[in-house]
Amino acid sequence: MSVIEVRGLRKDYGANKAVDGIDLSIAQGEIFALLGPNGAGKTTCVEILEGFRKRDSGDVTVLGMDPEVSGASARDFRNRIGIVLQSTSDAGDLTVSETIGHFSGYYSKPRDPQEVINAVGLSEKKDALIRSLSGGQRRRLDVGLGIIGSPELLFLDEPTTGFDPEARRSFWALIRELQNSGSTILLTTHYLDEAEALADRVAVINRGKIIETSTPTNLGGRATSLARVQWEENGIMREELSAQPTAIVKRLSQQFTGEIPKLAVVRPTLEDIYIEMIGEKSGTAE
Repeated sequence: MSVIEVRGLRKDYGANKAVDGIDLSIAQGEIFALLGPNGAGKTTCVEILEGFRKRDSGDVTVLGMDPEVSGASARDFRNRIGIVLQSTSDAGDLTVSETIGHFSGYYSKPRDPQEVINAVGLSEKKDALIRSLSGGQRRRLDVGLGIIGSPELLFLDEPTTGFDPEARRSFWALIRELQNSGSTILLTTHYLDEAEALADRVAVINRGKIIETSTPTNLGGRATSLARVQWEENGIMREELSAQPTAIVKRLSQQFTGEIPKLAVVRPTLEDIYIEMIGEKSGTAE
């Protein structure tokens, strides 16, 4: 069952084609990552899906509704989605509990505020002022605000920017828990390891067009890419590309006595494939 269906989506800013004929389909319960350089069209595309920006043309359905709805239909739409922006500016003089409780009043069927506080790992900070929270704790509060309305669809915009490695992995665990509870998640991120760790599928967008949509493992032919075998011989680093690296390692093991000096077998990372796909060209406006 599709949660998001997009066909022929277009948005221009003068001569700049920010979104240039995008087709997209996101299934229920999926974590879907939208990848692309700055100015590629990610933000414009996501804001159209959220209902914050009008499209020029194309068909867009989000949770069975047109995100450009107004009136009572718009309120129903807002009740069903959650949004975690890249940066927020909530009142620092409120506590975590006060903030979550306040936002719960915006929804017709909110989750229990204390349950949400527990879910995002802020139980010990429920009476702390927002301004006293660390960056990772502040981001968890952002997610709490995003899920307080029991969203069927959650938008996450660069959710771990500025996180240290430990905080990022803790946040990833939280996102997986949200998926396990039934939420569909649309994620934008510049961290390719984050996309690989979380996403069921990824789409690469550049200059307003989607280059490819696939799983992180298969994107850009990654699964069938040649492996790079590297080793040291007579003080010189050598390497070979092969679809059968085991055969090279077997040959080298017969050539050397004991360990093969500085042996490494490397396959392309998601970042390698992504950089190759987008090249050095990018768009000019989001």
